[in-house]
Amino acid sequence: MRRDTRTVSWVKAARKEFEKFPQRARIDLETALTVAAEGRRADIAKPMKGLGAGVFEIALRYRTDAYRVVYAVRIDADIWVIHAFQKKSPTGIKTPKQEIDLIRQRLRRLQEELR
Repeated sequence: MRRDTRTVSWVKAARKEFEKFPQRARIDLETALTVAAEGRRADIAKPMKGLGAGVFEIALRYRTDAYRVVYAVRIDADIWVIHAFQKKSPTGIKTPKQEIDLIRQRLRRLQEELR
């Protein structure tokens, strides 16, 4: 059975950060992105509140660390990975404000570039 899979595209800075993650974490996160590209949502993905419809965060616990990948599905025909970061915040599960601000900035820039 042929699947209709969308292309996963990356904001350059997000890809650069993602490459620093441990290999096993990258594999698990890439699997979740593949699920998104196939039109579904992975168990470790959830909508990001306050960033508009179609923006999701993949949250992965790996050993004692937490890794996050933020992607958007409603910008273009592609799935766009906007941001990747290792979460080190002492604020529990909440995404730090500086990361949210960076995601907003990258989303705006990407939307302008793709018009």
